[in-house]
Amino acid sequence: MLLAQDPVNAFLDYPAVEVPSAPSGPLAGLTMAIKDLYDVAGYPTGVGHPLKRAESDIKSASAPSVQVLLDAGARFVGKVHTDEFAYSMNGENFHYGTPVNVNAPGRIPGGSSSGSAVAVSAGLVDFALGSDTGGSVRAPASYNGLIGLRPTHGRIDISKVAPLARTFDTVGWFARDADTFARVGDVMLGEDVAGPPLTRFLVGDDIHALLLGELEEAAVRSAAPRIAAHLQPAGAVIVSPDGLAAWRMIFRTMQAYEAWEANGEWISSRQPSFGPGVRERFEWASHVTREEYDAAAQRRAQVRERVTGLLGDDTVLAIPSTPGIAPRIGLGGDELESYRNRALSMLCTASLTGLPQISLPLAEHEGCPLGVSLIAPRGRDKALIALAAKIMAG
Repeated sequence: MLLAQDPVNAFLDYPAVEVPSAPSGPLAGLTMAIKDLYDVAGYPTGVGHPLKRAESDIKSASAPSVQVLLDAGARFVGKVHTDEFAYSMNGENFHYGTPVNVNAPGRIPGGSSSGSAVAVSAGLVDFALGSDTGGSVRAPASYNGLIGLRPTHGRIDISKVAPLARTFDTVGWFARDADTFARVGDVMLGEDVAGPPLTRFLVGDDIHALLLGELEEAAVRSAAPRIAAHLQPAGAVIVSPDGLAAWRMIFRTMQAYEAWEANGEWISSRQPSFGPGVRERFEWASHVTREEYDAAAQRRAQVRERVTGLLGDDTVLAIPSTPGIAPRIGLGGDELESYRNRALSMLCTASLTGLPQISLPLAEHEGCPLGVSLIAPRGRDKALIALAAKIMAG
């Protein structure tokens, strides 16, 4: 680690290796941390598990998504913690502990991009790369009071990044302020798909209904005037006529099959020790059949058609990022599983459709951050970031 101190357990204890970056460029002067799913030259890729770390070689080249940031002048500070194999949304790593959520003391940082979010929220770096499969940027952004984007699926090169579920995995990032976030986006995203300005917003009533209570609902609704100052309200909709629990199962089935496809052979041969939750998810994943996967994929196509039709080419969907503020550390059993199901039901829309979703720190409850999200049409990521900057400015 290239930092002198890490009071929040964000960084891994890898021997410090300098990673060259360009002396000038659009990101010159900014520091960054990288989630330990990404290859970084001079470092192993540990994927949140000690056995994977022990078996990893020292990488000779960085992932393209890391290298483009280095070439733009960003300075690498270190690799940060992830949940095991990125297969969790808690950030409580069984082997390495829990990074400290400085904006919600005593509560989880969220996963799997826990170290990335905490390094940024604690002010140790200016921005950090995470990844988002089922919410691993959006949930930590909500819990830590950050801006976080899940981009259009396939928009950013994700090669040399340890896979979880190939048709859902995306490169994402966190920042505390809109200007820094947009600077990174300009480097990462290239040009948007052509389209008219984003001028309208819909509210997803069924997704709002997943909030934990009336006080959380009031907190999220309080952000509406800030959104309406820049977009025309276009009413409320039911996003999922089939029910969000059904959409969640489409996602879970496909994610599990792909996660076992990517990691099952290694798990079967090594018999690694997994922490609670991750262990059960991989066990379940090992039994998902190809027939179940194909049936879910057919339903996924219908989901994409539904949401794409709702948004058209000029509309965004406004929804809560998570069901509430960050859960308390150590929450377990049925209570945690119930919360996870709510969260996945809320987060699966962008994952299933491949659309860009940005979480903004627009609300709070009990003194803790609570994110509000906007989902935009496919390929309109930079337009979404520019809109987010206007909303954040007031």
